[in-house]
Amino acid sequence: MFEQLENTSVALWVGESLWGYPFLLSLHVIGLAVVVGIFSMRDMRLLGLFSGIHPAAFLPLSKLGRVGFIINAISGILLFTSQAVTFVNNTPFLLKISCVAAGMVLAEVIQSRLRSELALATGELKISGSTRLIALVSLSCWLAAIVAGRLVAYF
Repeated sequence: MFEQLENTSVALWVGESLWGYPFLLSLHVIGLAVVVGIFSMRDMRLLGLFSGIHPAAFLPLSKLGRVGFIINAISGILLFTSQAVTFVNNTPFLLKISCVAAGMVLAEVIQSRLRSELALATGELKISGSTRLIALVSLSCWLAAIVAGRLVAYF
């Protein structure tokens, strides 16, 4: 099945054209910067860093984070097609995909919790310990996804 995928016209364009792979890889890096940049900054803020930024500032930015994820998903799927057989057996790639999936699930959980905590706040916002723990796990997922993504080329 993955060999057939590698022989599709899209996969051949990605793998063999002069601009296909570099263009998609550039889009992938842009998407990564947006999604990981927004969600990791939010996670770090919830962990107590960057106290000058109110946590509510991250609520509207989550839409932009989702756009970054969509850019990454589309470019990533297209990049995958060119080397599907290799990637499907690559442990760092599988770890990366797992961490990205977990990171996106946790991003939605954190957004929901943050909305609730902001709605319940009277006076100074106090982030719950459980939300901080989820933010720490989320941040760890994003960092692990980046490291695993870099390791894909070496395994």
